[in-house]
Amino acid sequence: MSTLLRTLRNIRKIGLKDFGHQMQNIGDTKAGALIGSDRYGNKYYENLAEELPLRTRWVDYKDHEFDPSQIEPGWHAWMSYMVDKPPTEDPILQRRVREWEPKEHRPTLTWSRSGYKPYSTTKAKYSPWTPVAKARQ
Repeated sequence: MSTLLRTLRNIRKIGLKDFGHQMQNIGDTKAGALIGSDRYGNKYYENLAEELPLRTRWVDYKDHEFDPSQIEPGWHAWMSYMVDKPPTEDPILQRRVREWEPKEHRPTLTWSRSGYKPYSTTKAKYSPWTPVAKARQ
């Protein structure tokens, strides 16, 4: 969470519309330079001067229902400080689809109806008791 003065400074820099968008999606106000965007519409920002160490890079997801698997591998390497140059400047990190890779992004289906659900092949350790009622005479 940012201080009041930092929040007011960021409102002045980014405007009220972006302030509302950031508070709704990120929960904090950040002002920085737009580094680039990926093919999914996510925007990547950086601010080396005013942010805390290791919090200088952030992503603004296109969808409100975001999934961290929607970040491309090159941008993920840049976001997690593995490389210094973003994929727009580094030809090695530019994503090229190889013949064995899927052509389109497949989202992570965990916690959805299409998610993987394992089944057990082991015998249960106990069997439930079912009462047997004796017929009345």
